[in-house]
Amino acid sequence: MRRALVLILVLICTLPALSQAKRPFTFEDMMALKRVGEPVPSPDGKWVLFSAVDVDLAADKKTPHVWIVPLASETQGPSTALGMTGERMIIADQDADRPRWSPDGKRFAFISTKENGSQVWIADVDSAAGAVTGVRRLTDIKSGAGGELWSPDGKNILFTSDVYPGCDNSPADEAACNAKRLEEWKESKVKALLFDRLLYRHWNAYKEGKRSHIFVVPVEVKTPTLPNTGAGWGTLVSEARDLTPGDYDAPVFSLGGQDDYALSPDGQELCYASNHDKVEAISTNNDLWIVPVNWDANAKPADVLAKTKNITVDNPASDSNPLYSPDGKWIAYRAQQRPGDESDRFRLMILDRATGEKRNLAQPMDDWINWFTWTPDSSEIFFVATDAEARNRGQTTIWSTTVAPNMSAPKNLHSGERALAVISMKRITRGYDDDLVFTREGRAILFTRMSLEHPSQIQRLVLPARLDPSDLPQGEQLTHLNDSVLSQIAMSPLESFWFEGAYGDKVQGFLVKPPNFDAGKKYPVKFLIHGGPEGAWGDDWSYRWNPELFAANGYVVIMINFHGSTGYGQKFIDAINDDWGGAPFEDLMKGLDYAEKTYPFIDKDRECALGASYGGYAINWILGHTDRFKCLVSHDGMFNSTSAWGTTEELWFNDWEFKGTPYTNRDSYDKWSPHLYATKFKTPTLVIHGQLDYRLDVSEGFQLFTTLQRLGVPSKMLYFPDEGHWVLKPQNSQLWYRTVNGWVDQWTGVR
Repeated sequence: MRRALVLILVLICTLPALSQAKRPFTFEDMMALKRVGEPVPSPDGKWVLFSAVDVDLAADKKTPHVWIVPLASETQGPSTALGMTGERMIIADQDADRPRWSPDGKRFAFISTKENGSQVWIADVDSAAGAVTGVRRLTDIKSGAGGELWSPDGKNILFTSDVYPGCDNSPADEAACNAKRLEEWKESKVKALLFDRLLYRHWNAYKEGKRSHIFVVPVEVKTPTLPNTGAGWGTLVSEARDLTPGDYDAPVFSLGGQDDYALSPDGQELCYASNHDKVEAISTNNDLWIVPVNWDANAKPADVLAKTKNITVDNPASDSNPLYSPDGKWIAYRAQQRPGDESDRFRLMILDRATGEKRNLAQPMDDWINWFTWTPDSSEIFFVATDAEARNRGQTTIWSTTVAPNMSAPKNLHSGERALAVISMKRITRGYDDDLVFTREGRAILFTRMSLEHPSQIQRLVLPARLDPSDLPQGEQLTHLNDSVLSQIAMSPLESFWFEGAYGDKVQGFLVKPPNFDAGKKYPVKFLIHGGPEGAWGDDWSYRWNPELFAANGYVVIMINFHGSTGYGQKFIDAINDDWGGAPFEDLMKGLDYAEKTYPFIDKDRECALGASYGGYAINWILGHTDRFKCLVSHDGMFNSTSAWGTTEELWFNDWEFKGTPYTNRDSYDKWSPHLYATKFKTPTLVIHGQLDYRLDVSEGFQLFTTLQRLGVPSKMLYFPDEGHWVLKPQNSQLWYRTVNGWVDQWTGVR
């Protein structure tokens, strides 16, 4: 009887745990997650706007919406303590992205494709309730509008559009000229293009003779020609004025991140990044240019260009991401120093607007500076970077530095820049953080935080008067859009390990265990190799190469940050130049050796390696240099270094990495070309490539697959006619994961 009672009590205690048991992560779970964007605090400090992308897998569609979440005053403490919880969608009946508050906080601008393609829209807001009372379309430009910014006085909005540069010769007719040319192209039966320069295609599209320009448009212009959308306000196409005329991209092409253009606090000046070098395909020389904003509508392009000034002409490398200080005295920006090297570290610079003098903020870490922002009083800059402590956890964290000019410091002989006296350099957070911005009162920052176990959510951190480096405040999570999905999922934390790699250097690796891990079992391995090559694995989230999803069906996932990876100093990054199959390959093999010896649950007889971009190259290199893997997956990898040079669009990358062209440094291209080792290929390989990949042309994948087939090596090719370097469409992504995981399961014996 007593034994039965004990069993009943055990069962009663166990039932809740069983009912709450978490399950492995699935692709469908990942598509159910909302993709949260950067925080945008309201001027009155009450609200935070952000966009969140919904994925409809059945419809094969991604749709952004604007959401709002309450933000308590910095003097009131956490919003949860005040009962101010619950983010909500604020515009539900149309797609809406990139919300930006007006200076008075009574409305916000956003981008929507509801009518006439991508256009700027305006939403009126009841600030007390945090509710939208009406929306209206502002622009109706046939070439589309994006990247909107408010002028400080709230009277104008800037936006970007891809236009034909020849149309800007007549400002009054520029919009009509672009509309006509776009319609002619649409209706023409001939789709041929005639090129007379390089960079005729970029990333995943042909440029078709168009350039990105920045326009300014007044907000309050009545017009009877537009359909009534809400309050019935709009603007005439002719009211939009081109501030960056000419046959240049202004701003420059970007894959995301901080804007490459900004307005001065008085709204009178625009600063933007543009590359005016003759051969853009071999140049990383983005410069910062300034131009007055207020022009007569009939001003000629020559008039605008005459008043446009290059303020970083002395730097032959990249200058980007300008941001004016709130007091208007400085422009902060990111800069590199080595022309042609896109992986030179980004430094944090400030420029004195009165004197033009540029100063390099002295940083204690040898790392890239990423997203940055000014404090409201212009005394400090907060920025995202990493150091040894953060890198050990696979994170990038928020730092601050006081801006204090040291006028007695000597100028750098090469750059002419004067150093700054760094009064304080402080770590602010511990996490994988980004997208930071200050709230109105200036004592709190908003930012996004992610990890391997959860995608980005918005955090709020009230800065204490004194920061204890050993006990940094954690802040408050403001958004919880994905909690319901993630609460059901079993995920494993990222585990770090270090080993001795090439040159005797310490090299970092990471490991992710499968859900419901049993240390007494043996697990097959998915060995992931990152791209770049100047990139890095870390404690961050990814929808394209998600380690948790790779581990979910019973695999240990191993990742190595080989020589060339970011976050370990510039010397470590530079080690890969002209050594693509050397030190990095040694690190990869030694890292896997270390993991096999250190973790007894690894089944070294059931390992597959997978990689994309440089990782795809590494897989192709592995094909000819080791037979240790049961299978391989090569996605968008370089196979023939010479043909890859001839078909890529950004030639500066290949020229730098291989120290010249195939005609000036043939030995290097041949030495590191995987196709010349094809006689040693034996490992079953899945090849993946997209037709629209112009970084590494689809012919690289076709050459690899043809070679494997002719050699009789077991192989398949997954070809996407509608994808570029990345697989982005939901159903294509679903097929990608299913095919990749199925291939690995086949050769490791997992069922």
